[in-house]
Amino acid sequence: MIGLLQRVSEAHVDVDGKTIGAIGAGLMVLVCAERDDTATEAERLLERLLDYRVFADAAGKMNLSLRDVAGGLLLVPQFTLAADTGKGTRPSFSPAAPPDVGSQLFEHMLSCARRAHSPVAAGEFGAMMKVSLIIDGPITLWIQVHPRSGRPGKAAPMG
Repeated sequence: MIGLLQRVSEAHVDVDGKTIGAIGAGLMVLVCAERDDTATEAERLLERLLDYRVFADAAGKMNLSLRDVAGGLLLVPQFTLAADTGKGTRPSFSPAAPPDVGSQLFEHMLSCARRAHSPVAAGEFGAMMKVSLIIDGPITLWIQVHPRSGRPGKAAPMG
């Protein structure tokens, strides 16, 4: 699973002109399930997002997590993060999970997030969304969690 996190002062997502999810200060995370991902990867990515230290402590060092600062979490599904851009000028989305699997994994991650943290808001899988945010820092990080068995040609991270 892939999470592109951005530390924000505020963020919201609209569908058909209506705001369906909004947070104040916290993290806005674009989320993508890849072909071999399962609920395990969704849960591991969520734990990393909640515990990743991207907020400043009293000394100005990035030592605090979203949990530490009780910030908002806005999860936005975005399958295009899995794009293969290695050839030509048009991306291939074959590395992404099929839509039904991607939707299930996003909903699972969202459900787990709502049990583990508050506030949590979300975009809508498969919808044409307008995402607005004010990036704080700017801090933008790519976090990827692979299945424990790894993928051909890639080492499986231990964390």
